[in-house]
Amino acid sequence: MDSLVGALVDVLMVVLRFYTWVIVAAVIASWLVGFGVINIHNQFARMIVSALYAMTEPLFAQVRRILPPFGGLDLSPMVVLLLIFFLQSLLFRSFYL
Repeated sequence: MDSLVGALVDVLMVVLRFYTWVIVAAVIASWLVGFGVINIHNQFARMIVSALYAMTEPLFAQVRRILPPFGGLDLSPMVVLLLIFFLQSLLFRSFYL
């Protein structure tokens, strides 16, 4: 049973690490679209940006409901990343130390 829990924790750590990179890619893509570097009229670029948006926006929307507005600054990706880092640290300390 202990090895099953360890395997599940390993898979969860990999998923959290992957989602961290998805968030970073989504933030960078939104900056590039905002500054006009990426043209979303291009079908491939639109597909990538839409996929990143679909993967991150449900969680970002939940955080935005809780956070007060900060003008034009969206802090939801940073809050989600902090929560992911906290969860990774908690899992690591609980199961690996």
